[in-house]
Amino acid sequence: MDVSAFQSEFDVSRETLARLTAYEALLRKWQQKINLVGPSTVDQIWQRHFADSLQLMPLIPENAQKWVDLGSGAGFPGAVAALAGFPGEVYLIESDKRKAAFLQAVARETGRAITVLAERIENVAASRKIAADVISARALAPLVKLLEFSAPFVTPKSCALFLKGRDWQAELEAAERDWLFQAEVFPSRTDTDARVIKLTHITSRAKEKI
Repeated sequence: MDVSAFQSEFDVSRETLARLTAYEALLRKWQQKINLVGPSTVDQIWQRHFADSLQLMPLIPENAQKWVDLGSGAGFPGAVAALAGFPGEVYLIESDKRKAAFLQAVARETGRAITVLAERIENVAASRKIAADVISARALAPLVKLLEFSAPFVTPKSCALFLKGRDWQAELEAAERDWLFQAEVFPSRTDTDARVIKLTHITSRAKEKI
């Protein structure tokens, strides 16, 4: 997928396209020094990373203002959401200091409302009270672990959006043993084997028994 095909499929504004183009340039520059994405995907940034992230935008709750992206890595999907016009604050949690520095460069270059937290997820949860409207993660951990990471940021109105691969169904079934939630599953627009899992009304089964 080239830039024109991307714009045609997602109908993004010229401003969004310009921000994503700047993001791509930064990623290519920093990739020469640190491994931000798989080397084989560098020439597929618009399809493998930008499009994969942008497919979450129609799924976010109306009036959402705080987005927490867990284990952001190179910024997918959280930074793309910020660049694509998410109206509130996006928090990118990434403990790798070099990757966090890259994300800070993206925030500076694009002028978007992005807060980069260069800490472990557990430390952020312990030190900050972020009531997230949206929680996201991509290629970070199994679903049950993602729910553990998400719990400190969850409110009754929170929506979790997780990009999962071919084992999504087994992960969902495993998570249901420890967690209560309402789940919707959407086909991925970039990978026929993948799914986007949207979870709402998230509660630990252990907490429910107390």
